[in-house]
Amino acid sequence: MILAAAPALLAHDVISTKLTWSREISRIVYKRCIQCHTGDVSFATYEDARPWAKAIKEEVLLRSMPPWGAVKGFGEFQNDRGLTQEEIDLIAQWVEGGAPEGDPNLLPERPAAAISKQPVRAGIPVNSPFTLARDMTVKAIRPTQSVASAKITAHKPDGTIEPLLWLYNYNLKFPQTFVYRLPLSLPKGTRIETTTPLAFELITQAPKPARQTKTYSPARAAGTAPTHDSSPGAEKSH
Repeated sequence: MILAAAPALLAHDVISTKLTWSREISRIVYKRCIQCHTGDVSFATYEDARPWAKAIKEEVLLRSMPPWGAVKGFGEFQNDRGLTQEEIDLIAQWVEGGAPEGDPNLLPERPAAAISKQPVRAGIPVNSPFTLARDMTVKAIRPTQSVASAKITAHKPDGTIEPLLWLYNYNLKFPQTFVYRLPLSLPKGTRIETTTPLAFELITQAPKPARQTKTYSPARAAGTAPTHDSSPGAEKSH
C-alpha cells in the first residue's frame, strides 16, 4: 500500500525508547511490508523508512497497512500479511519514542526481492446464502467486492459452524485471495451465509493429476535395428 501522507521529518525528535529499527522494527517491515514498499515509498533501509515513520504508525493503528482486509482469528490463512497486535504496538512505541536506528550490525538479512505470486485457480462464484449441492474441499476464498464488514460462515448439516472469513474494511483496490492454512472439507448440504450481502468465490482444491506411467525402452547398441516390440517385458528369458 502506498502511503498518501507526506513524509514527516523526525530528525529532532527526542529518543525515549529502547526499541530500534535495526533490532525490532526492520524484522517486522521485512516480513510484512517490503514486498510492496521498494519503489517510490521504500522501506528497504532505515534512511528510506524514517521520513515515513509517523504515517506508518497511523496506518498500522488503523490496520490499513499492510492492506490485508480481514480480522485475525476468524479462519486460519497461510498467506496472512496482517500485523499482530504485538507488532502494531512495537511500531507505535518505536515511533512515539523517536524512531531510533540502533546498531546496524543487528540488522537481519534484507529480502532480495518480492516473491512472485503463484497463479490462483478460478473460483466458484457465490452469492450468499448458498447451499452446497455436493461435498467440497475449499482451498481458498476470494471476495469480489469491497465491503466495510462481513462475516462468512459455513453451517454444516450436523449443526457445526465453520468460520470462513471476516472481512473488515476490505477494499477491492487491494484484492486478496485468502488461502486456508489447511483445506476445509465441507459436506453436501452445507449452507454458506454472510452477515451482509456479499459476492465472493470459493476456490476448491485441484484434483490430483492422473498418474502417468513412464514407458521404458531398453538401450540398444549403436548400429543395431530396433526390435518390433520394445515395451517392458518384451525380452524373452533364456
